[in-house]
Amino acid sequence: MNFWDQQFSVAGFKYGKQANAFLVSQAVLLPPAARILVPGDGEGRNSVWLASLGHRVLAMDASEIGLTKAQALAAERSVRIETVHADLTDWQPESGAFDALVLTFVHLPPQLRSAAHRRLAQALKPGGILIVEAFHPDQLGRASGGPKQAEMLYALADLRSDFDGLVQESEGRECEVVLDEGPGHQGAACVTRFIGRRV
Repeated sequence: MNFWDQQFSVAGFKYGKQANAFLVSQAVLLPPAARILVPGDGEGRNSVWLASLGHRVLAMDASEIGLTKAQALAAERSVRIETVHADLTDWQPESGAFDALVLTFVHLPPQLRSAAHRRLAQALKPGGILIVEAFHPDQLGRASGGPKQAEMLYALADLRSDFDGLVQESEGRECEVVLDEGPGHQGAACVTRFIGRRV
């Protein structure tokens, strides 16, 4: 059983059933009935919410247990999502197939991060929207969530470098927020936010 299967095998939803607040605030950017890729969505809170808005959603995760819970949540909300069990280390989504890519708190080690981000960005159609929220290096030591290794946390400069030449940045911020996302993300947190469009 991998790390995320262990995390999601407990009762309840580790990050709650409600969509990420930053995603909700940016949903106006999404075209109607968009095809949206949501890698690392775990138990499906973001995918299911997007599907409830009428979008066509592909949720990808390395945890089969998480994806099973995502499908159960979709059934509970009477929506449909597509799921794929894969590892971001080498997973290659269909190129130019998606209107939007949503990455919320998807943290990868530096030796994998840039290549994975570039593969994911290439799945966007020209003009497709990218929405990212991740923990900033200043999050280290806080109890409100996130990896406990500094190299797994993302500064804005990291994201700009990863998506350079593929995504035109429209907004980038490093800021403090208050998270209320299930037992896994609770309290004041330092985050990095990035929005852009596929060139």
